[in-house]
Amino acid sequence: MAGRYTELLSPVTSQAIGPLLDAAGVGARMRVLDVGTGPGEAAAGAVARGADVTGIDVAPAMVDIAAERHPEAQFVQGSVTELPFADGSFDVGVGNIVIQHVSEPERAARELARVLVPGGRVALSTWDVPERSPIFGALLGAVADAAVPPPDQVPDGPSFFQFAEDDVFRALLVNARFADVEVTSFTFEFPVDSADELINLVAEGTVRMGALLRMADDSQRARMRESVEQRIAPWRRGDRYLVPAPVKIAAGMKPG
Repeated sequence: MAGRYTELLSPVTSQAIGPLLDAAGVGARMRVLDVGTGPGEAAAGAVARGADVTGIDVAPAMVDIAAERHPEAQFVQGSVTELPFADGSFDVGVGNIVIQHVSEPERAARELARVLVPGGRVALSTWDVPERSPIFGALLGAVADAAVPPPDQVPDGPSFFQFAEDDVFRALLVNARFADVEVTSFTFEFPVDSADELINLVAEGTVRMGALLRMADDSQRARMRESVEQRIAPWRRGDRYLVPAPVKIAAGMKPG
């Protein structure tokens, strides 16, 4: 899915990068680690601020795409739960909409703390729950309306929304010994021309959510389309829709 994600969804999720880098205090001459870098957009954003950036992703295809698109940064293949870097290698660690996909997020947070210098900062972003998220409320509501069965070709994984509540997200960093942890909210807009386009973007550009949408037969697909159209109608702006997609950002500092 790496190529389709880069083409279809990265331009949307990249809207969260500016607030993420702000929360981490990324600036010139800082050594920045971007975990779950994907196609490297957050890494590129940090480079634009004058930072020296390394991106890491568990998917080799993503590393290849990031390295080709952003040769000004360094990219390596590896897992955030086993970072291949020495203690105190970075001033800042960031991860844009990735921590909810990690099977051992507590271990990932401890690894981020390990590779940061004392006084280093971390910032992570994640999706908000469907009840507060028009974009996910529309998609998951439509799946329920159409009675689409759960996919059997994708293994179980952690909830997309496991860190959507402030206290849970804050605890992730506090338990990794980060200090001055704050959780903030930021909402960007998911632009689509139609319900079909939204369904196709997610079906073609993501793994677990995409597998769920791809399970629909023609009849279920029609019901999903109708449901999505009704659910995103309040966000129609002229010839297209601008559907709110709220995220949470947790940031903290490694004690000196």
